[in-house]
Amino acid sequence: MDIGFNINEDINKQLVYELNNRLKKIHEGGGEKAAAKQKEKGKMLARERVAYLIDDDKPWLEMGAFTADGMYAEHGGCPSGGVICGIGYVAGRQCVIVANDATVKAGAWFPITAKKNLRAQEIAMENRLPIIYLVDSAGVYLPLQDEIFPDKEHFGRIFRNNAIMSSMGIIQISAIMGSCVAGGAYLPIMSDEAMIVEGTGSVFLAGSYLVKSAIGEDVDNETLGGATTHCEISGVTDYKQPNDKACLDSIRNIMSMVGDYNKAGFDRIKASVPKLNEKEIYGILPDNREKAYDMMEIILRLLDDSAFEEYKEGYGKSIICGLGRIDGWAVGIVANQRKVIKSKKGEMQFGGVIYSDSADKATRFIMNCNQKKIPLVFLQDVTGFMVGSRSEQGGIIKDGAKMVNAVANSVVPKFTIVIGNSYGAGNYAMCGKAYDPRLIYAWPSAKIAVMGGGQAAKTLLQIQAAGLKARGEDVDEVKEQELLKEITDRYNAQTTPYYAAARLWVDGIIDPLETRKVISMGIEAANHAPIEKAFNVGVIQT
Repeated sequence: MDIGFNINEDINKQLVYELNNRLKKIHEGGGEKAAAKQKEKGKMLARERVAYLIDDDKPWLEMGAFTADGMYAEHGGCPSGGVICGIGYVAGRQCVIVANDATVKAGAWFPITAKKNLRAQEIAMENRLPIIYLVDSAGVYLPLQDEIFPDKEHFGRIFRNNAIMSSMGIIQISAIMGSCVAGGAYLPIMSDEAMIVEGTGSVFLAGSYLVKSAIGEDVDNETLGGATTHCEISGVTDYKQPNDKACLDSIRNIMSMVGDYNKAGFDRIKASVPKLNEKEIYGILPDNREKAYDMMEIILRLLDDSAFEEYKEGYGKSIICGLGRIDGWAVGIVANQRKVIKSKKGEMQFGGVIYSDSADKATRFIMNCNQKKIPLVFLQDVTGFMVGSRSEQGGIIKDGAKMVNAVANSVVPKFTIVIGNSYGAGNYAMCGKAYDPRLIYAWPSAKIAVMGGGQAAKTLLQIQAAGLKARGEDVDEVKEQELLKEITDRYNAQTTPYYAAARLWVDGIIDPLETRKVISMGIEAANHAPIEKAFNVGVIQT
């Protein structure tokens, strides 16, 4: 291996090391003191509950671990948005699991908490997956109630989704393992079945203090809404369990009896590992996002047997398209080529840029995969569409629009991995979050923004300097450089994968070696939902 490979390897392994350290901190939730208080009540911690519930011998795919990272500092932070979400296996059945973390503000719902819960429900609905709620929440975080309560994508949408999922025949099981207050009380009761833990679980529209204030009645919370009340008097809950483990055992028992599901029928054969060493990805991926590399070398280290059937190999070379398998599943790959290449006309093309011929090729390939019922995997390292008079006269907008149309109307499941750059309209054409990928994950090397930091900073500098001059302030060369550094640092901080993951623009950040697991579990989930809509792109400019 050359020195460049070794440098790349060191940098990328360091990024993964940083990722794992940050995850370790996030997994501590609200900290040791808050965890000790939960233990004193005889309760398991949220992550302990999830670990006990899921099958030991099957993978777990967490979503939104970095939710709220760096946000809500004035409120003491909200690690993971105060809720743990992911796809796991319970008694051999793949499920979505949502568990409130009571060590974080007593499990109260911040605005981002609602967004994360809605994303978990969206994944359950798209893939017709059973969803299990482990409820332990004090309800809406009142200081931010105006950002979570009344709008379409706010708190109430969760209960709307409960009703929609029920009508779709999606299994919903809730376990009340702590507080369940006010509007939040509807979530478990709108599930198919609700169980409650004796002594720690409680569910009511208004707690004892509010009842006293509202109607003058003196009543304790256990009498008001504890396990005995709701299992023996009101009939609100279906099962009373003595402790957390018994409650989780009951869920596993119920799930073990669930019947099989109608499958979408995506093709799968016996899985095999890539022939080329996956770990070499660390050395192939450059140490910064400006450097060129051969995306094909990444693809071959993700596919079973490193076998790839490339589509239109000699045409539209700035996008690689083709068929392969990941963990046995047939997939269609759409990936940005990052090396400088020669076009069919002998012109040099920049890596990571989408040209007209590439957009045309990708559009045709996406349509073919829909015809064949083959899931699509997008590997993003894109700086955008080619600009300039030649591209405009060649119809780049038209060809780009065709590609966006095909991505938007695709009916086979789509999965997106952000490897490097994800800039501008390239993000859209390569199935960014707005285009409904079933799952979208980023590598630690990802950058997500409307344009690259250098370009953006210079543009923002011009705007800011013009504003200062308009107010009569001098902007000399020294001041200009200070402004440029300040703007560049701020902009670059907003392009990191952690910034994106905190806001749920991506479902998480992963070690590149977890990519095959993410895609395989995603397709297995998607296989629960037969394709019922015909592929139709509508009207497009030809």
